[in-house]
Amino acid sequence: MSDFSLSRRVALVTGANSGIGQAIAVAMAGAGAEVICAGRSDPGETLNRIAAAGGRGRKLTLDLTGPVAGLDVFGQTGPVDILVNNAGMIRRAEALEFTEADWDAVMDVNLKAMFFLCQAFARAAFAREAGGAIVNVASLLSLQGGIRVASYTAAKHGVAGITKLLANEWAGRGINVNAIAPGYVETNNTEALRADPQRSKAILDRIPAGRWGAPDDIAGAAVFLASPAARYVHGTVLCVDGGWLAR
Repeated sequence: MSDFSLSRRVALVTGANSGIGQAIAVAMAGAGAEVICAGRSDPGETLNRIAAAGGRGRKLTLDLTGPVAGLDVFGQTGPVDILVNNAGMIRRAEALEFTEADWDAVMDVNLKAMFFLCQAFARAAFAREAGGAIVNVASLLSLQGGIRVASYTAAKHGVAGITKLLANEWAGRGINVNAIAPGYVETNNTEALRADPQRSKAILDRIPAGRWGAPDDIAGAAVFLASPAARYVHGTVLCVDGGWLAR
C-alpha cells in the first residue's frame, strides 16, 4: 500500500460543505478514507461527489459557534484517525471600527473550536492507545498582518502557534499535528476581494502563478499531511500560495 494512501482511515473534516473543506473531503475519500463531513450546513453536495467517485462518506451536524469542549464529538463518530480543522469565518472592518462581537465570533470558531476539537481528538486517540493526524487550516495571515481583518489575523496566528505547541506535546505519542496556509483561494471568504477590481488586480500581480488558487489546489497538501508519507512531519505550516510569500 502506498505511503500516500488513506485506506482504512476515518477522517473528520469540518466545514466540508463547500470550498476548501469540500475539496479536502473529496480528495481524502479519493485516497481511500471514509470521510465524516461535519458542520452546521448540509454537506449533501460533498457527499454526492464522494459517492460519485466511489468513495465513502457520512455527515455529522456540528455547530462550532457555541461551546465545543463539552460536545461528545468523537463519542458520536466512533474511532477517527484524521482530523481536519477547516471550518472558519471572517469579518472585515477597519481596526478603529472593529466590534467586540465580530472579534469574538471569529475567535470562537477559528481558534477556540479548533483547539478543543484537537483536544477531544487526542483524548479519544490516547484512550484507545492509537495515534493519528491533525491538519489545521491556517492562512497566509498566520504569517502576515493583512488589512481590515483584525480577528481573523489574530486567530490564524493562533492556529499556527497552537499547531506547533500540540506537535511538541503529541509528536512523541503518535499524533502528527500540522497546518496548511492557503494563499488567495476562490472561496466565499475571498468573494469581497475578488469583487474589488483594484484589490483583485493587486493580489494577482503579486502571485507568481498568475492566478487565484482553487480549493482543489489545497486538497493534495492535506492528503499528504494526513498520510503515512508525512510520518516525520510535525509542527509545520505548509504554505500553498502560488508563490505569494516567495515574491
